[in-house]
Amino acid sequence: MISEDPRLPLPVRISRLKRSRRLRLRVDHNARLLKLTMPWRHSARAALDWVAGQRPWIDRQLAAAPAGAPLQDGAVVPVEGNLLRIVHQPAARRGVKFVKGELLVGGPADSVPAAVERWLRALARERLSAETARIAAAAGVTVRSVSVGDAVSRWGSCSSSGAIRFSWRLILAPPEVLRFVVAHEVAHRLHMDHSPAFKAAEERLFGGPVAAARSELRRLSPSLRAVGRS
Repeated sequence: MISEDPRLPLPVRISRLKRSRRLRLRVDHNARLLKLTMPWRHSARAALDWVAGQRPWIDRQLAAAPAGAPLQDGAVVPVEGNLLRIVHQPAARRGVKFVKGELLVGGPADSVPAAVERWLRALARERLSAETARIAAAAGVTVRSVSVGDAVSRWGSCSSSGAIRFSWRLILAPPEVLRFVVAHEVAHRLHMDHSPAFKAAEERLFGGPVAAARSELRRLSPSLRAVGRS
């Protein structure tokens, strides 16, 4: 259910959860929505009144959101913990080459963003496939497939059949953050829940406590989501 309220700067998506005990609110910058979860029997009107009372917090979150970072000539892109500058070379052959800290992009100027994103997606698929295979072997499990996409709210998902899907934007993060997400999803091949047994498997596959990597991903998420957006 999506509700419009003149007191609020964005629409509110309301989700009722049977296990929820209190109201929770977050700002989805990519979808341009406020996402509210609430107890199953709670009044929607009362919940919206509560959200309206959070307007100062909402305004601060919107003001703090990073600006879009288009993939254009001169832009600096974080890749695996390094900063790479995009350099457009109009006379060069179409495509992207990585040379000494630069992404050299040939072809027309209007093709640069799409070319760089394709290169990043391909690199993400390569790195994530290799890391998933390595961690799955350590876990003694099989993975049916590894793919990449651009989900708005998830960095990874694992189906019961063993198909794992990641956000290509993980290639923009430091390697330990990517490794944490891979360990998290592979651990779901052992436990399709977030039980203590799952958490123990997650840390074993990651190679130690995951708290720092998880916190770093949360900190970086808004800026990673902004890459490639105008």
